[in-house]
Amino acid sequence: MHVTMMDGTVYIPLATRGVLSVSGPDARSFLQGMVSNDMEKVDSATAIYAGLLSPQGKFLHDFFIAMDGDAFLLDCERDRMGELARRLTMFRLRAKADIADRSEEFSVMAVVGAGTVETLGLAPERGRARPFGGGIAFVDPRLADLGARTILPADTAVSSFREAGLEEGDLAAYEKLRLSLGIPDGSRDIVVDRAFLLESNFEELHGVDFTKGCYVGQENTSRQKYRGTVRKRLLPVRVDGPLPEPGTPVLMGEKEVGTIRSGFDGQAMALLRLEYVDEAKSSGTALKAGEATVTPVPPAWAS
Repeated sequence: MHVTMMDGTVYIPLATRGVLSVSGPDARSFLQGMVSNDMEKVDSATAIYAGLLSPQGKFLHDFFIAMDGDAFLLDCERDRMGELARRLTMFRLRAKADIADRSEEFSVMAVVGAGTVETLGLAPERGRARPFGGGIAFVDPRLADLGARTILPADTAVSSFREAGLEEGDLAAYEKLRLSLGIPDGSRDIVVDRAFLLESNFEELHGVDFTKGCYVGQENTSRQKYRGTVRKRLLPVRVDGPLPEPGTPVLMGEKEVGTIRSGFDGQAMALLRLEYVDEAKSSGTALKAGEATVTPVPPAWAS
């Protein structure tokens, strides 16, 4: 039986997610030179959110990194996992690091509801992790309000949740929660090889570290932060009218000021030019996308 999140704490299978492992004596140092966050933070009690960039500092992939024994597990987009593995392999060079697809072995699930951290035995802070059900559970490193995630053995994941007293929840309800909080969902919201981390809220969502040193794309990311050159932002919007398809232009009058990304049930994410968001608000001008009116709703974590 599927239950909604209003019925209590539930687990929700995330079938669009896959798992890569990076292991070996050089795994940590190899990833440290590749990803946007600090690998020194990752241990059995802490998971992180991070991105992989092009040398020009443009978004290619995002993922969560948790530690399972001596291996780092990357919770990533399943459909794009092959490309992620190829890119990591290309940069591995002489590093003693093994990269493996473990998606058949592990399942990724979200756990949400008021009793999430208590049920999983987690500390309530974002990124806090612990072994659970033969795998690992961790509070979402982006925002604790989004609940927790688990990477568990695929053949026993459901029984582990049942033993913890949880039932399966509704993916649609999880999508509504994500959108209400203004949290992007990988390449559904962040345009591959075009978007930059700071316009995609990576700093606010704790996916980039500005003190860790060099990684691929670091120079441009740091320059944007310290020069204050971010002109666009990925923002949640309320949709009044038919939900626009992803890629639909957002218009202020005749002027294109952004594009719609993912959406569901009256909510969406949109990449918007900040100067026009401010102008529309001050002038009372409606933003339109297709036949709908869209209204930016800045999330509480962005204030």
